[in-house]
Amino acid sequence: MIPELLQSQKNFFKTGDTINVTYRKLVLQQLKMELIKRESDIIEALAKDFKKPAFETVLTETTVVLSDLDLMIKNINKWAKPKRVRPSLLNFPSSDRLYSEPYGQTLIIAPWNYPYQLAITPMVAAIAAGNTVVLKPSELTQNTSALLNNIIKTVFKPEHVSVIEGGVDVSTILLAQRWDYIFFTGSVNVGKIVAKAAAEYLTPTTLELGGKNPCIIDETANIKLTAKRIVWGKFLNAGQTCIAPDYILIHHSKKEDFYKAMKTEIEKAYTSEPKASSDFCRIVNKKNFNRLAKMLDNENCIIGGQTDAETNYISPTLIDEPSLDSEVMKDEIFGPILPVLAYKNKQDIETIISKYEKPLSLYVFSTNTAKARKIIETFSFGGGCINDTVIHFANHRLPFGGVGNSGIGAYHGKLSFDTFSHKKAVVKKGNWLDLPLRYAPYTGKLKKVKKLLKWL
Repeated sequence: MIPELLQSQKNFFKTGDTINVTYRKLVLQQLKMELIKRESDIIEALAKDFKKPAFETVLTETTVVLSDLDLMIKNINKWAKPKRVRPSLLNFPSSDRLYSEPYGQTLIIAPWNYPYQLAITPMVAAIAAGNTVVLKPSELTQNTSALLNNIIKTVFKPEHVSVIEGGVDVSTILLAQRWDYIFFTGSVNVGKIVAKAAAEYLTPTTLELGGKNPCIIDETANIKLTAKRIVWGKFLNAGQTCIAPDYILIHHSKKEDFYKAMKTEIEKAYTSEPKASSDFCRIVNKKNFNRLAKMLDNENCIIGGQTDAETNYISPTLIDEPSLDSEVMKDEIFGPILPVLAYKNKQDIETIISKYEKPLSLYVFSTNTAKARKIIETFSFGGGCINDTVIHFANHRLPFGGVGNSGIGAYHGKLSFDTFSHKKAVVKKGNWLDLPLRYAPYTGKLKKVKKLLKWL
């Protein structure tokens, strides 16, 4: 089935329909209308999958997708048009252009934590750039995956865009095929598997991964506001966000004030019984619940720590001073658990952060602009914020992606279009003049060439 589908997409790409910008814009407009019509279905599917609040679904999923669609539809003619580039004097006379050429057949593997948005946004970019798409949504969010399949079948020809549902076995078959581009969002471990499969055919990839994202709070920070913004950024989606703060590094003089402020802000957001709050998500499945619950064993849960295996509930939790060798400090947490470590000086911060691979995000809370800037410049990370969390994701003018272990490549806004486009360089040489300097024999020309090159 999969090889046959790929062949049909290859044949469709050869027809040139996806190259036609008018066609691209038309199908994106049709997709937008269908997504607007199905918003209540999307909200319902995510609520069934892991009790995601409607507000969070609209804020972090449906609105993001529609905004992305509007951007692509508005700019696709301009972005797809060949760009004139200043020619080199060495090639005089010539005119140079850069063509945005679609790769061809693309595979997009989406994660379960934002199963709608992180499936549709790269797909929209791939379509806008003129590619065919096979979308593999997560098997852990079955309701959303089934809905995506239904929506895509309604809007697109299968030879243009198709959804293939299934588990690891399906992903394995898909990765064994030859693609022109692979876009993967998920864990570091699976990202390595994708990279190995892509290497078989030297297939270009974008890998959106994760990591242990530090959140540094210095002695000058506004603790009340800091706590409010961390509660939102960390416990959004029950902490199942790749750019959520993964652990806190706080100046020792502010730790107790921070705990008091966090307790207040958690209760403001989710009441004193977050389990009963309609605004707090659940963990996506039993496997992830068990993984997170194990992290709480033998730890000092200064706030929260309650669990319910029947509903996959883990409360918003803060752990005081865990060992760096503990389960909660080994890998990315990806849940509503927040370790807090006190520091006394800059060296303490560097020692802890350097223990881990380069993170996807880093956050600094400080009213000392110079100190905050110094931290941002000292450490390598994908992206981040000063005096807030997560919000850098919202600006389509900023690239979103990791570095090193946290990912390869980036997207968002125009960069999404560029990610799915090969930039083809073309020089058109004039025939009315042909300078003899470059041609052999070279005797007596070396000094002239050196002199010419100085002016370039």
